[in-house]
Amino acid sequence: MTNSKENIDVPLRPLVWMGDSRKNIREFPEGVRVSIGYGLQLVQAGETPLEAKPFKGVGSGVYEIVKRYDTDTYRAVYAVKIGETIYVLHAFQKKSKKGIKTPQVDVELIKQRYKDAVAREKLK
Repeated sequence: MTNSKENIDVPLRPLVWMGDSRKNIREFPEGVRVSIGYGLQLVQAGETPLEAKPFKGVGSGVYEIVKRYDTDTYRAVYAVKIGETIYVLHAFQKKSKKGIKTPQVDVELIKQRYKDAVAREKLK
């Protein structure tokens, strides 16, 4: 065994930002951006971030990364089972103070972008 470090190149799956998800993440606090960005890079490399959990009610292979910062909660929802591409469907700050349920307007937007991602993949 040697003390030299070996770099292992892991091919990353392509990532597509749906709608304004990339713009929204850029508006998150820096620590949240870095954490979500790192999580998405792990997803591209075929790993599952510790913060990821299934996002139910949309489709198979849809997950969300949830980050708490100060008193706020930030989420990035992505799909991994639409071809080889990772689709970031939505990124938002949860503003509701009533429970942990995702607001219906955000759920509907995620469902629509999921359908759009599936349609986009079929055109390839």
